[in-house]
Amino acid sequence: MSSKLFALDIGTRSVVGIILTENNDHFHVEDILVKEHKERAMVDGQIHNVMYVADLINEIKHELEDKHGSLTKVSVAAAGRSLKTEQASVTINIRNRPIFTEEDISRLELQAVQQAQQQLLQQKEDAKISHYYCVGYSVLYYRLDGEEIGSLLDQQGDEAQIEVIATFLPRVVVESLIAALKRADLEMDALTLEPIAAINVLIPPTMRRLNVALVDIGAGTSDIAITDKSTVVAYGMVPTAGDEITEALSDHYLLDFPVAEKAKRQLQTEEEILIQDILGFDQYFSKEEVLKAIDPAVKQLAKAIGEEILRLNNRTAPKAVMLVGGGSLTPNLTTELGAVLDLPENRIAVRGIDAIQNLTKEDHIKASPELVTPIGIAIAAKKMPIQYMSLTVNDQVVRLFELKEMTVADAFLAANIRAKQLYGKPGLGLSVSVNGQDIFIPGGHGQPAEILVNGQQASTKTMIKTGDAIQLIEGQDGQPAVATVRDIVDNAAIKTIMIQHTKYVIEPKITVNGSPASLDSALKDRDVVAFEIADTVEEIFKLTNNWALLKQFESFYIQVDGKPLYLPEFSAQLMINDKPAKLSYAVQDEDSITFQQQALPTVQRIADQMNILLEDNIIIHFQNEMLELKKMANEVLVNNSVVSPLSTVPNGATVSFIEKDRSRWIYQDVFRFSNWQLPTTFKGNFTILRNGQPANFDMEIFGGDKLEILLEEATIF
Repeated sequence: MSSKLFALDIGTRSVVGIILTENNDHFHVEDILVKEHKERAMVDGQIHNVMYVADLINEIKHELEDKHGSLTKVSVAAAGRSLKTEQASVTINIRNRPIFTEEDISRLELQAVQQAQQQLLQQKEDAKISHYYCVGYSVLYYRLDGEEIGSLLDQQGDEAQIEVIATFLPRVVVESLIAALKRADLEMDALTLEPIAAINVLIPPTMRRLNVALVDIGAGTSDIAITDKSTVVAYGMVPTAGDEITEALSDHYLLDFPVAEKAKRQLQTEEEILIQDILGFDQYFSKEEVLKAIDPAVKQLAKAIGEEILRLNNRTAPKAVMLVGGGSLTPNLTTELGAVLDLPENRIAVRGIDAIQNLTKEDHIKASPELVTPIGIAIAAKKMPIQYMSLTVNDQVVRLFELKEMTVADAFLAANIRAKQLYGKPGLGLSVSVNGQDIFIPGGHGQPAEILVNGQQASTKTMIKTGDAIQLIEGQDGQPAVATVRDIVDNAAIKTIMIQHTKYVIEPKITVNGSPASLDSALKDRDVVAFEIADTVEEIFKLTNNWALLKQFESFYIQVDGKPLYLPEFSAQLMINDKPAKLSYAVQDEDSITFQQQALPTVQRIADQMNILLEDNIIIHFQNEMLELKKMANEVLVNNSVVSPLSTVPNGATVSFIEKDRSRWIYQDVFRFSNWQLPTTFKGNFTILRNGQPANFDMEIFGGDKLEILLEEATIF
């Protein structure tokens, strides 16, 4: 038994009414009626004047009723140009969290779609989330740590990012359609989207696994839908279409718009084009000349459509492109579009109603691409009617516009469940400053929320139906971050060192907020931590308070008359693991530091090194006795104190030499060192000899001299 289908295609310029009969999946076009709007009642697919549109629908309804009987129900479509497409991305920190599951990815996708929804709302004043239906989305990219990746499944890293392109239908478009039909005494039998309608009749489900673009080129806009992986993955629109070609003709040949439209249509059938300009002159132009005039406009139209297809399809060309709508008949459009997409011409085709399977028509109806969408609306309404779905989310009644197989994620979008609610909140983190560098210590990850559909465990991808009851049980919040100084200090900062066979555990010198602290000190938010790590021998001696040792290893020097004199032979010898080292050498864990302390130099040794005479002494023989004559040549002050030649001199001391007695030795000096005296009873003469030669008491003497005084008793007569 056959049934009658009434459908309306409410476009920007005109309304198309169509009557189909259906018999065992075979469709026959009985009648088509096209009427143009008398006023600008439609703008970008949305009804701006319900009254005008309702009047035009009434006219079409009455004319068709005169031929086909009473019409009370009608199938309609929301215009593809009214769809809003947004691109958005979200990034989350995944450091120290479990590997990604499919549910994690799904929830992240939902978060990205909601971000796109928020971006859409920011462009509209007084808009609310409930004002839009999400009719589909596709993932453009997954990224892990900034690098694009095929899938996040089972991945681990520091940062995950997902970028989606999502399409939304304003609820007001649907509501205004229903209002216009009601005024024309019509009940909405079914609703679809124009791109879906055309796809359903031209691309059967078995072909939708292929990546194909469908472009409906009307008068004012070109609507785009893309299929891939057995579904419609993206929708788009460009505000460029057939009118741009008409305007190019109008501008070039000074034509009234309707005349230019007529000339454009002649290009399909005539080789000579008759054109009457606004001055009333008739003139014939060759088809080739007219095509040349519109070539820039054709290229611009192809570029606009091609670039939007690439944007929607992840910057890659689809496998094929199908063109429908009146604007698809634009000459050379398929060639130019192929150049933009880098596709061969046999992959881009204009499709008319003859491409629709199981369809026949009355003879007076032309097989035009313009009629694909109206016929698709009627057939899609019969085969796959889109209805409202009513269910509950946490006892809140939610109504969904059933444009596709609906999932829990769609219900969450409609119920304004934020993606963040699908996870427990992360625990509070700690923000601390460590040696001037800000470090954030995250709290524990929240546990995912539990999703139940009709009491059964479910996920965001679970399919839903009318009457379902969805419950979202919030996940547990993560634990706040807990950390000690040890957690933020590198283990290499702690060393076990042997210093001259004594074991030291070297820890960094730590302060928290200026006060001394240990490695096990607990940290609080906004703490300022500073620590000094001992890496070299010198730093280790300082940290272990071995200041005396440190002094020993400094280069040995003294200040002599204000000038430094370096004596490296008196410096201590430093060894690391029995190998010569310096204070600046780095020390590793388990190293052994030893040293050999050199004896401090005496005043005499320093004077000898400087060729300074401290004591002038000679040895002589006097009266058959060996005598040593001594006198101080230079007095020595160490750190401003007089010292003896045998005193030791510490490192860095100030040494001064003060000249005392540099006179020559003379004969009479021997009496200061000898106990010999003239006998008190001696009376007579004496002879002074030096080395057997006569001498006197003022004569200079030298070491080794033999000095004698010979006595001659006086003779008494």
